[in-house]
Amino acid sequence: MTTVYDFEALSINGKLVALKKFKGKAMLIVNTASACGFTPQFAGLEKLHESYGAQGLVVLGFPCNQFGSQDAGSNSEIAEFCQLNYGVTFPMMARIEVNGAGAHPLYQWLAAEAPGLLGSKSIKWNFTKFLVGKDGRVRQRYATTDKPESLVKDIEAALAA
Repeated sequence: MTTVYDFEALSINGKLVALKKFKGKAMLIVNTASACGFTPQFAGLEKLHESYGAQGLVVLGFPCNQFGSQDAGSNSEIAEFCQLNYGVTFPMMARIEVNGAGAHPLYQWLAAEAPGLLGSKSIKWNFTKFLVGKDGRVRQRYATTDKPESLVKDIEAALAA
């Protein structure tokens, strides 16, 4: 059985991160963008990280430039933007693709485990969110329009499980 812990990704500074390092923690995995109407969600994601990090929540941001070319900068430019504008301290990963032939294996798995509206496996836009339980299994998929603060009840349930 595949879990989130079977995947690896590059951090935004180019270091390989085995997601098994987060074993036993709940994770909120989000495809992000720096120039999107939903970019202010970085503030809410950071607040979740600050509020629930000590209880075992890991927020992981995955920049993606597949939707309207809204994250065209380099990884270092993206990291600087997130830190300067939103004070992001949660782990940011290197930019990836979330759809199509070049989709990162993690996102292929996430989309298959928690399909979207009408069973769609594709990611529709920036700031689609996946909540993963401490067991490494996907608990819930959230739409772009779901604000980070609206996930609190589900995050608390995932942390308590």
